[in-house]
Amino acid sequence: MKELIIIAIGSAIVNNVVLSQFLGLCPFLGVSKKVNTAAGMGGAVIFVLTLASLVTSIIYKFILYPKYDYLQTIVFILVIAALVQFVEMFLKKAMPPLYNALGVYLPLITTNCAVLGVALKNVQNNYSILSGVVNGLATAVGFTIAIVIMAGIREKIEYNNIPSAFRGSAIVLVTAGLMAIAFFGFSGVI
Repeated sequence: MKELIIIAIGSAIVNNVVLSQFLGLCPFLGVSKKVNTAAGMGGAVIFVLTLASLVTSIIYKFILYPKYDYLQTIVFILVIAALVQFVEMFLKKAMPPLYNALGVYLPLITTNCAVLGVALKNVQNNYSILSGVVNGLATAVGFTIAIVIMAGIREKIEYNNIPSAFRGSAIVLVTAGLMAIAFFGFSGVI
């Protein structure tokens, strides 16, 4: 139990996938304009990343290892793509406003390097299936924390007087850098 808690805290806060490992920046920067949209993207990433961690761990442990482990990247990409298609169909049918708000960034979860990175990290660290799922869930929660904080800051920045040189992408990148520095403060926790 202690190991799972350390994995969860480490993946969500200390080694935040966006702010420490710099994976998944495309949806982080693209969908973080409104808190509601960012939370919806975070929910979709939580679902996909947790389920992808479960499915890829099972496939690797029972099918790929040790004879076919060279196929892991291709198989993991196919599994992630299938899961994202499932989420996309579900959101299109059940939550059309969120589906429209996420736009092109929802299919980008397929190519989100954070999802593939977690699946590969689970294999590299030789995590059990349960540890891999905890790592996936905690990483997704960390992604959601980062994107929602960024969206909240961007909503506040929108109404401030910002010098013309910093308007648009520049202030967003500066803000992301400051957030990364703030999260670096958690590096001694575990």
